[in-house]
Amino acid sequence: MNNNIDPKRITGLLNAVSKKIGVPPEKLRSELEEGKFDSALSAMNKNDAAKFQQAVNNPKLVEKMMSTPQAKALYEKLSGVKK
Repeated sequence: MNNNIDPKRITGLLNAVSKKIGVPPEKLRSELEEGKFDSALSAMNKNDAAKFQQAVNNPKLVEKMMSTPQAKALYEKLSGVKK
């Protein structure tokens, strides 16, 4: 996959997520760039947060999830790249 997602799309996604979880987009971007998920995890229910932590700690699980047709379709929609 091409990892060059349009910065406008990233900004739009960050803005949407920040509104949903009540965290300023700049803080969310900074945390994600540092590999931190504190704000996102604090906004999730405990069950979802545990599942997310499990995925982050298991690269093979993330790779498996990203290879699904749904993940590929989401990537194409966000990046504007058709595969």
